[in-house]
Amino acid sequence: MFHRDIFFMTEALKEAQKAADKNDVPVGAVIVYKQKIIARAHNQVELLNDSSAHAEMLAINQAANFLQSKWLFDCVLYVTIEPCSMCAGALVLARIKEIIYGAADPKTGACGSVLNVANNQKLNHLIKIKTGILAKDCGLLVTKFFQDKRKK
Repeated sequence: MFHRDIFFMTEALKEAQKAADKNDVPVGAVIVYKQKIIARAHNQVELLNDSSAHAEMLAINQAANFLQSKWLFDCVLYVTIEPCSMCAGALVLARIKEIIYGAADPKTGACGSVLNVANNQKLNHLIKIKTGILAKDCGLLVTKFFQDKRKK
């Protein structure tokens, strides 16, 4: 595990905590270009009452605005939980270079767990995937969030 991967995933975890603090599923994301964070976001589904307001989707929008381009060719996404099919599809369309995620999502993950949208040979772009960066911390944040929800 590279030190920079831990640094950027820690930044994504900070974003995930912001979502949890706002009573939203704690997923955080940062997009890195030339070793600098150009976008950071957390889930805002509940806050915005918008089922598409996932951390990845919001970060893609920010990064595209920053680069003034719909293409994210040389960018890397760090996200705390494996992207779902919506987010993985958007990342393919944006042509992101790499997805690095913390914890796998065995229910909706679309980067290898349930589906593999990010590396579907029938699509016109394949994304490099790296998994397991701070996986325990990323997974525990989501697990604790849902345990607390069930208690209430």
